[in-house]
Amino acid sequence: MGKHRDAHIVWDWNGTLFHDVDAVIGATNAAFAELGLEPLTLERYRELYCVPVPKFYERLLGRLPSQAEWELMDTVFHRHYTEHRVRCGLAEGVVELLSEWASAGRSQSILSMYGHEELVPLVRGFGIEPHFLRVDGRTGPSGGSKAEHMVRHLGALTGVDPARTVVIGDAADDALAARHVGARAVLYTGGSHGRSSLEAVGVPVVDTLREAVVEAERLAAAA
Repeated sequence: MGKHRDAHIVWDWNGTLFHDVDAVIGATNAAFAELGLEPLTLERYRELYCVPVPKFYERLLGRLPSQAEWELMDTVFHRHYTEHRVRCGLAEGVVELLSEWASAGRSQSILSMYGHEELVPLVRGFGIEPHFLRVDGRTGPSGGSKAEHMVRHLGALTGVDPARTVVIGDAADDALAARHVGARAVLYTGGSHGRSSLEAVGVPVVDTLREAVVEAERLAAAA
């Protein structure tokens, strides 16, 4: 089977297709409370957030958390996130964008650092799973980088050319993962990072997912 003729998009999930920033802030502040840290506003969170997540906590603590502290905060975060997640939905226009991209004969997939066993039924529940060649969540412990997951993800996609692949996500790590496999990236300001931290990565930054798709088409055409 040959290469797909058009661009392939690898979508991030949390903070990109899935608008869950309120749940993330609530769960993060619950985790911080376990260590006596002050709660964060959305603006402060976007200013400081980074991956791997322990580095984010280091920015707030002034030191890396101990293994016991990390495990406690990670457990509390995921418990609270699961509770808050049910009130979250897809980002504006997602259903139409996915359908339009697929109808044009182009391919797309999801790669997320959210746990695979939780991710797949969530995507399926929104009725959008048929639009994707593959839906991959994180397997193994949380807290790492997306780059190695991206290698495995693209390797499992028959006929997808990394040079004509564009990663759309809300975090600097999405762009780093794309660079790691020779793909392009577009970063979206609606999730975990503020515009200034995204622009520092050196890839296109947009405020809507429709703009992200337009930019992805442009990048792939130039490849």
